[in-house]
Amino acid sequence: MKRKLAYILLATAFSIAPLAFTTGCAVTQGRESAGAYAKDKELAAKIKTALYSDPTVKGTQVEVQALNGEVQLSGFVDSQQAKDRAGEIANETAGVIAVHNNLLVPTGR
Repeated sequence: MKRKLAYILLATAFSIAPLAFTTGCAVTQGRESAGAYAKDKELAAKIKTALYSDPTVKGTQVEVQALNGEVQLSGFVDSQQAKDRAGEIANETAGVIAVHNNLLVPTGR
């Protein structure tokens, strides 16, 4: 009885696993083509590289995500100047349609 139940649970887990691994990707959801996905990854890499080389912004503090040319910056930065500079860098990058600068600055508690 226990063995039969274990086989049923195992079979169920293997049949559900592909659904769990393919639901989060924009390509599999039809929001983005594979070519656009590759361009977005390249765009995010260019922005991240520029952030690393900029003296005002610490590139390790900023998360960059892109979808269909729209870029979202998230994370925590040390100052308002760093937030503004990160937004400028993203805007100046070729291929960027819009920038959503969601970087957070400490409040100074």
